[in-house]
Amino acid sequence: MSFASNCLVAQSGGPTSAINSSLSGVIEAALNNPKINTVYGAVNGIKGVLNEEVLNLNDIFSDSENIRTLRTTPSMFLGSCRYKLPTVEANENEYKIIFDFFKKYSIKYFFYIGGNDSMDTVAKLNKYAIDNSYEMQIIGIPKTIDNDLVHTDHTPGFGSAAKFVATSVLEMTHDTFCYNIPSVVIVEIMGRNAGWLTAAAALARNEYSDAPDLIYLPEIPFCTEKFIQDIKNVQKTKKNVVVAVSEGIRDEEGNYISATTAPNDSFGHAQLSGTGKSLESLIKSHMDCKIRSVELNILQRSASHISSLTDITEAALVGQKAVEVATNGVSGKMIAMKRINNAPYEVEFVTVDVSEVANKEKAIPREWINEEGNHVNQQLIDYMKPLIQGEVDITFKNGLPNYLPITHLTKRNQ
Repeated sequence: MSFASNCLVAQSGGPTSAINSSLSGVIEAALNNPKINTVYGAVNGIKGVLNEEVLNLNDIFSDSENIRTLRTTPSMFLGSCRYKLPTVEANENEYKIIFDFFKKYSIKYFFYIGGNDSMDTVAKLNKYAIDNSYEMQIIGIPKTIDNDLVHTDHTPGFGSAAKFVATSVLEMTHDTFCYNIPSVVIVEIMGRNAGWLTAAAALARNEYSDAPDLIYLPEIPFCTEKFIQDIKNVQKTKKNVVVAVSEGIRDEEGNYISATTAPNDSFGHAQLSGTGKSLESLIKSHMDCKIRSVELNILQRSASHISSLTDITEAALVGQKAVEVATNGVSGKMIAMKRINNAPYEVEFVTVDVSEVANKEKAIPREWINEEGNHVNQQLIDYMKPLIQGEVDITFKNGLPNYLPITHLTKRNQ
């Protein structure tokens, strides 16, 4: 069965500062591609397909200024979901609903922007299309601030989040050093199993400050006794200690250090909270000094006011590349980035089998973490530094960033 040439795009998983840039790349390329008639957007990911919640993006983005504004708008214009598409064996009816939707709207190209769980959806839909002779192209577009997708040098969204983390740590360092009293500041940063984003705190170091003095990542088992001793060792030479910790740090038995762990999400992932507060209490029981913990939480996901131009630019190019390969007959692939040079920084865009990406995670190489397991090595800093370069030109209105309205999402809460 062959469909006419309309396309559908959707977003899934956690928000970033760059995922709308990838969406803008898809929309811009699709509107200018003679093989595509109408560009549709599913609201709230694959759930929007199942519920037939759809927007005609041709109407919204006929004005090219809206595309430019979308590129620097945070979070997810189309909304998101965290939904694990069941296997065909478990629930084939959902696949029939999805492909009936594709048929109804004459969808030949489907683009799904998300992380490794979203790539699982792409892989399942692509296999179902092949097994049932649906002639369509299904492409995965990567995003995640966690930077944990395999087979790509890095992911859109990471560079901007890393820039926000490093900037926040730098600013907190200035705040900490204004007092001439012993203190410890603990900064809790997102990262369940991979510490890429927490490692980005190291980019805050400069010619006048070594902060963060200590960095703890989930790749290394966490020892509370060593943690206290590490802080005491730093305070032998400086009064103010800044510590960056991943929310997902665990002890040698694999138990999370977080004070509270909520029920798992729909993908089976632990919902972590309270790592910084837990460590704050631990230090207070062993040391007599001023102690604060700061949880960056969702702030690091959509801080478009401090996004990376490199990240935003690459995200749009990834979206454009997805349209290019799909309209050339490619399916079941994810767009990936391959680093060609570090100085000067250069990448090329390639495709990888989405089945090789789905449900897998990329950890930081052990050799990029120092021997003590409490900081990162220069190789990791050299890897991250190009990804935070450049500032995005954001327009302002009434003193605040001017983002594209999301009335179709906000009106549901009224």
